[in-house]
Amino acid sequence: MSLFNSILQNIGGAPDDVANLAEKVGIDPAMAERAIAALGQSHQQEGDTVELAATETGLDSSVLNQIVSQIGGEGSLSNFSSMIDRDGDGNPLDDIADAAKGLFNR
Repeated sequence: MSLFNSILQNIGGAPDDVANLAEKVGIDPAMAERAIAALGQSHQQEGDTVELAATETGLDSSVLNQIVSQIGGEGSLSNFSSMIDRDGDGNPLDDIADAAKGLFNR
């Protein structure tokens, strides 16, 4: 199970896993993971969350809006952002990398 699957399962109203989410919005699971990470990071920045994530991923805003809806809306993005940005530095990617290291070092 991927880190994103674990996080999605902890967000109320979220699909069971990334593959299910990807299927619902019609994209590849790897792209869904990138989109979720971009939405989480963009939510902490100034500007429109979806537009910033669209710029980051190259996905259409309508697809990203579907993802936001599937994971429980803007409020869930706040929860998601805080879950993946454990050190509060505004960059969840370093925290995701640290979590991945922990998974592979077991």
